[in-house]
Amino acid sequence: MKELKHLNKYFKKYWLKLLIGIIITIIARVFQLVMPSYVNKSIAVVENFLGNRISEASAKDMLLEYILIIVGAALLSGFFTFLMRQTIINVSRYIEYDLKNEVFDHYQLLNLSFYKKNRTGDLMNRISEDVNQVRMYAGPAIMYGIQTLTLFVCLIPLMFIKAPTIAFYALLPLPVLSVLIYQISRIIHRRSTKVQEYLSALSTFTQESFSGVSVIKAYGLEPKINTELRELALEGKNKSMDLAKVNAWFFPLMILLIGVSNIFVIYVGGKQYIDGEIASVGVIAEFILYVNMLTWPVAIVGWLTSIVQRAEASQKRINEFLKEEPEIKNEVPETSPIQGEIEFKKVTFTYEDTNITALKELSFKVHTGETVAIIGKTGSGKSTILDLVARLYDVSAGDVLIDGISVKDLNLQSLRAAIGAVPQDAFLFSDSIRNNIKFGKADATDEEIHAMAKQAVVHDNIMGFSKDYDTVLGERGITLSGGQKQRVSIARALIKEPQIYLFDDCLSAVDTETEEEILNHLKKASENKTTLIVSHRVSSAKNADRILVLEDGQLAQEGTHDDLIAAEGYYKELYINQLSEKEN
Repeated sequence: MKELKHLNKYFKKYWLKLLIGIIITIIARVFQLVMPSYVNKSIAVVENFLGNRISEASAKDMLLEYILIIVGAALLSGFFTFLMRQTIINVSRYIEYDLKNEVFDHYQLLNLSFYKKNRTGDLMNRISEDVNQVRMYAGPAIMYGIQTLTLFVCLIPLMFIKAPTIAFYALLPLPVLSVLIYQISRIIHRRSTKVQEYLSALSTFTQESFSGVSVIKAYGLEPKINTELRELALEGKNKSMDLAKVNAWFFPLMILLIGVSNIFVIYVGGKQYIDGEIASVGVIAEFILYVNMLTWPVAIVGWLTSIVQRAEASQKRINEFLKEEPEIKNEVPETSPIQGEIEFKKVTFTYEDTNITALKELSFKVHTGETVAIIGKTGSGKSTILDLVARLYDVSAGDVLIDGISVKDLNLQSLRAAIGAVPQDAFLFSDSIRNNIKFGKADATDEEIHAMAKQAVVHDNIMGFSKDYDTVLGERGITLSGGQKQRVSIARALIKEPQIYLFDDCLSAVDTETEEEILNHLKKASENKTTLIVSHRVSSAKNADRILVLEDGQLAQEGTHDDLIAAEGYYKELYINQLSEKEN
C-alpha cells in the first residue's frame, strides 16, 4: 500500500464527495436488509392464514402492507445505489483525470534524454492502462469495500440474533469461498501483470511499425513485420488464455459454495422447523436471501485484494516516472524581455546516452539583430548549439548567455517564448494546416496565417488542396512532402514573431529557387531579430552577417561569405563542390 499513498492528496481533494458516497452506500445497504425480514413476515402471514389463525381480510391487509414495504425498500435501495455510483465512481473518474494530467505534465518537464531512454509505447501504456488500474482502486474497490463492510457489520449479527444455528451453518462455506477467491486472485494478479507487460510491448511494436511504415514498405519488410507481429500476438494470446483459464474458476466456485450454503440453510432450517425450534418456514427463506446477499461481498474480498494489488503495481510504475527529476527546472520568476544577444563561453557538452562530446570549449558571440550561419560536417555539433540556446539541454561545462545573463538564470517560459525554432526534423501535428501554423500564435487571424504561408512560399501549395487550410494532416504531417512540411514549420515560426530565430537545416528538402525566395523573405522578417541558421548549403549561409565553421565541436573558421571563400578550409571546399554541382 506504500505506493498508493500517492493518491492520498486526491482523496483529500474530493473528501466531501467521498464522504457523501460512503454515507449513501451505507443507507443503500440498510434498505436492502429490510426486504428479507419482510419476506419472512409475509410467509408467516400465509402460514397463519392457512392454519386459520387469522382471517382472510387481515391476511390480505398485512400482505399488502409487507409487499409495499418490500417494494418501497427495493426502490429506495436502488435509488441510493444509483446515487452511490454517481458519487464514488465519479470521484474515481476525477482522480483518473487528475492523475493523467499529473503524469502528462511531468512528462513535459522531463528532458530530451529521458525520451531517448524510454519507448513511446511504454509511456503511453503507463498513462492509459496503468492509470485505469489505479482508477479501479479509487472507485469500485472503495465502493464495494464499503458495501461489504456494511453488510458484514449489520447482517452477520442480525443472522445470529434470529437463528444462531442456521447462521453458523449458512456462513460456514463463506470463509472457504473467500480464501479460494483470494488464492485465485493472487494467480490472476501475477498473470494480469504479465498481460500488462505484454500490452506495453505490443503498443511499442505497433507504434514503431506505424511510424516507420514507409521504411517497412521501401525495404519490403512486410512479411518480416507480419511474422514478428504474429509471434507477438501468439504470445499475447497464450498469456491472455492463461489469465482466462484462472478467471474461469471464479464464478463456478462462487455458485458452488452458494449452493452449499443454501443446502445447509434448507437442511438445518427444515430440521429446526420440524423440531419446532423456529416458528416459520419464512425464516428459511429469509436466510436464503441473506446467504445470497452475503455471497458476492465475501467473494469480492478476494477480488478487492486483486484490484489493490494490481493498482499498487500500476502506481509503482507510474511513480517511477513521477520520481524522475527534470534536469532543467524553471525556478526563476518572470524576467525582463529578451533582446536576443547570444554568447557561448567555453561551452562543452556531452550527450549522456551516447557519451559523445558534441562541443568542446566553444566560444562565440552573436549580437542582437545579427544573422549568423553555422556550417560544418555531420556530427560537428551544429544542431547542439541551437538546442543549448533553447535550453533543451544544459551545458556540461562553460555557459550560454542571453543578453549577458546565463540561460539558467532566465525564466524558461520567457526564454522559449522569445524563440521561434524550426527543427531539422519538421514535426507537424495531426491537425489542420491552419492550426499547425497557429501553433506559433494561438490568436492568429486568417490574414496573418496566409501572410506567413506566403513568406514561407507554401501558400500556393496549400490552396491546391481541396480543403486548403482546413486540410487535416496525417500523423507527423505525412500528408505533405518533405519540403512542404519544412515550409509550414517556417510559417509557424514566423507567425510567432520572436526575438530569436533558430533555423536548423530547414531548407534541405527545398529546391534552390524556392530556397532563394524563402531566404529573401526571411531576411526581411528577421530584421532587428537575432537569427541562427544551421545548414549544409552555402546558398543558405552566404547572405548571413557572419558564418561560423565548426569542426569536431570546435570553431574552425569565422567570417563573412567572401572572407571564407578567400581562405582555405571546409567552407571554400563546400562552396566549390556545390557550385560545380549546380553547373552540372
